[in-house]
Amino acid sequence: MLRDAAQSIAQPTSEVARLRARLAQADVRIAELERLADTDPLTGLCNRRPFLRSVARAVRHLERHGTLAAVLFADVDGLKAVNDRHGHAGGDAALMHIARLLQRDVRGSDLVARIGGDEFGLVLDHATEAAARAKCVALVQAVRDTPANFGGVSVDIRLSIGVAAIRVEDTADTLLSRADADMYAAKRAQRSDR
Repeated sequence: MLRDAAQSIAQPTSEVARLRARLAQADVRIAELERLADTDPLTGLCNRRPFLRSVARAVRHLERHGTLAAVLFADVDGLKAVNDRHGHAGGDAALMHIARLLQRDVRGSDLVARIGGDEFGLVLDHATEAAARAKCVALVQAVRDTPANFGGVSVDIRLSIGVAAIRVEDTADTLLSRADADMYAAKRAQRSDR
């Protein structure tokens, strides 16, 4: 009888241990799925989802704490020509090259994301508009000065970047709209400089 009582106590205990192990496995799998959902598979950068979360967080920090930040919206100029000349593998190599340069040339606290096709977004924490514009110029120059290499061929790439300093009244949409408009102005200015 005592043995039966011990077995009936041990059975729920082992079942609880099995359930805890399965929950731990599920937690690991969920974390991996979240990481995959937030990562651009080509460049390894964050994708649009964490970028938009970071923009919203930066707007909240300005509202609550007065913490300055800026958003940069970058577009690769002429990626279609790279794809046409070198194939999509060449275009992919160009995108990965730009991702590395952008990541290399910002602070660890800043976020770099590939937010679509040939578009990148950056959130610069603790940055004034003047500092963000200076970083924009430096990034454009770094991309211009560092050609991509695909199959032993040097591929010149250009980048147009727009800047929007975060304002208290901003939403993610208004901020991105301003940065996008500034990027198109930069693109027009670069065309007229050629």
